[in-house]
Amino acid sequence: MSAGGPHIPVLIDAILSHCAPIEGRWLDGTFGAGGYTRALLEAGAEQVIAVDRDPLAFDMAADWANEYGDRLVMQPGVFSQLDTYASDLDGVVLDLGVSSMQLDQAGRGFSFMKDGPLDMRMSQGGPSAADIVNGVEEETLADILFHYGEERASRRIARAIIAARPITTTLELAGVVGKCLPRPKPGQSHPATRSFQALRIAVNNEYGELYQGLMAAERALAPGGKLAVVTFHSVEDRMVKRFLTARAGQQANANRYAPETTKSAAQFAVKSRKAIGPDDAELAANPRSRSAKLRIATRTDAPAGDIDAKSIGMPQIKGTL
Repeated sequence: MSAGGPHIPVLIDAILSHCAPIEGRWLDGTFGAGGYTRALLEAGAEQVIAVDRDPLAFDMAADWANEYGDRLVMQPGVFSQLDTYASDLDGVVLDLGVSSMQLDQAGRGFSFMKDGPLDMRMSQGGPSAADIVNGVEEETLADILFHYGEERASRRIARAIIAARPITTTLELAGVVGKCLPRPKPGQSHPATRSFQALRIAVNNEYGELYQGLMAAERALAPGGKLAVVTFHSVEDRMVKRFLTARAGQQANANRYAPETTKSAAQFAVKSRKAIGPDDAELAANPRSRSAKLRIATRTDAPAGDIDAKSIGMPQIKGTL
């Protein structure tokens, strides 16, 4: 299903079916090109608060946003603050993939396939990828590539980047990374894929926003409200899975010889511990969905609380970015 716009909303049919009936007030934490928001409104949501940190997202929606009147509220912002935008919500949707509209614009600096400034800032403010590439110490840069991009050649790539400084464009960086790795075989991803992913995550504090955003969603959802999170790589999915497992009261004792800890009331009910993936029809229509995983949970009436970042597998980077 495509809800309009250049961005095909991944796993939207699964979200609509598993969260049915779609009603009440929802928050779309990654508005992007509006795919999830429009699908939720068409499915019966009374109102959607559409949140995005990229000002361009709302500019692009100007041609159609008025169709929905006050059913659509566009809110500049980030995951970590979503509970300040709305409360007693019937649903929260978070799509953690980078938007195609960002990848397609060379001037935004997200793509290693198009030459542009080494930027990668979703909010178009704050330190850029160039600031990190040219400013941090080698050890910190290697840690970013390894922990955020799961790049096994992180130390070799970090040394090459340090030697090539200053690096100011996307193709310059892609070239430096490419020389550190074997030429890809047909069907394999570009050698710079993991490094660009890692830098994008660092620039936008994506793991920190996800960690804080999951707790913010817990605070914002009404009892019975649905949380649906779409991830695209293993670190994100691990964080979401561990968060929901812990908040559903299913976390195992770390030491079987230690006394049983008293479990507090669960904040979420999780139907299945197994993530939902795309079906054959979606894979054929949208190859971008191949790595997507969807996890859904229902909010209980237990009080919201905090959870330690390390306990849900959030990568920890030493040094200053």
